[in-house]
Amino acid sequence: MEKSAKTKAKTGRKAAEAAELERREAQREFEAFGAAGERRPGALTVYEVWWCQQYQWLKGKGYLLRPRYAPEWVPSWEGLQCHPFTCEDGNISRFSQIIDATRMSDGLYISLKVVNKLDHPHEVDIGQYFMMEHVVSDPKNHCVPFLDVLSVPNEDEKQILVMPLLLDFTKPRFDTVGEVVECLRQLFEGLLFMHANHVAHRDCMSRNIMMDAKDLYPEPYHPVQPHMKRDFSGYVKHFTRTQRPPKYYLIDFGLSRRYDATEENPLEYPIFGGDKSVPEFQKNADVPMNPFPTDIYYLGNVIREQFLYTRSGLEFLKPLVDDMVQDDPSRRPTMEVVVKRFDSIRQNLSTWKLRSRVICRDDDLLENMYYGTTHWRWRIGFIVRRISAIPRPSD
Repeated sequence: MEKSAKTKAKTGRKAAEAAELERREAQREFEAFGAAGERRPGALTVYEVWWCQQYQWLKGKGYLLRPRYAPEWVPSWEGLQCHPFTCEDGNISRFSQIIDATRMSDGLYISLKVVNKLDHPHEVDIGQYFMMEHVVSDPKNHCVPFLDVLSVPNEDEKQILVMPLLLDFTKPRFDTVGEVVECLRQLFEGLLFMHANHVAHRDCMSRNIMMDAKDLYPEPYHPVQPHMKRDFSGYVKHFTRTQRPPKYYLIDFGLSRRYDATEENPLEYPIFGGDKSVPEFQKNADVPMNPFPTDIYYLGNVIREQFLYTRSGLEFLKPLVDDMVQDDPSRRPTMEVVVKRFDSIRQNLSTWKLRSRVICRDDDLLENMYYGTTHWRWRIGFIVRRISAIPRPSD
């Protein structure tokens, strides 16, 4: 297991990030509501109040929100000389439409997402399609599971999706090349599976790629501050991805579309998702286009920004990624071709290369020394125990 945050500087950075999140949220509320929207640090945001109003109803459905959202909540820091961000119940949810909860029947930590059917009429249908019997058990299916869909009382246009609690796919950090290779294998496999089922994601940027990290952590992590234990009693420890291989998921089908199998060249007017850099959208906003090549660009750009630009040792990916992000969408490979080329690349990587360390370009000298030392300690152990250099989760 990797040690927790190593320096006070990193701890301070986490606090600063939380404070900046709070400041931005307060600014948004001030702009929307004026002085009445101002609030004290740690107080409920406007969108959190809506979730509080659903507390008892959700509990009746078998889903329990954290104490912060209970009707009788009293901030734990009141009367104490501490900042709200140092307390479990002082951390606000990062996204207005998403909140974490616990499934009361078995204690499973989950995510709840409220969807407005008027804004995203296809999201529920597409997610439920990938939960149908003939596709849900397919190991190539990397679409986030919809465990339940709830209709919000007295708000006919709103539904709540119940999904597993997932984590940013880049954290904790990748240790080896083999871990990155397995991550990309799953993502390529997952997007190919969507395309083979005639579904274009249309927004598969980095924020919409997550992983099920529950097996990586011997103790539950906090859903808002995942470097902390869930009860905020200290920093949470974690295994490496080689020790506990996670499964990666594509999430958020709000812009996705499913087409008839007979449509060989479906056309959609451009719609900007989280990644605003799509070349074909820059000058052709009024021209309908095939959304499948755009998916290829999105995923290629994720790899370019999250791996090639920020980490060393992954240069072997560059020729494939360069083709995926070509300006001309007609020149990009299909997902079938991407998967075949990636499989060929993987087979040509030696075990030594797969076990080698992935180095973050912004690590300083001390960080490189620390991660280099822990990497070699793990690496020797993995070799002795004959643990695969490409760690795959069990199906």
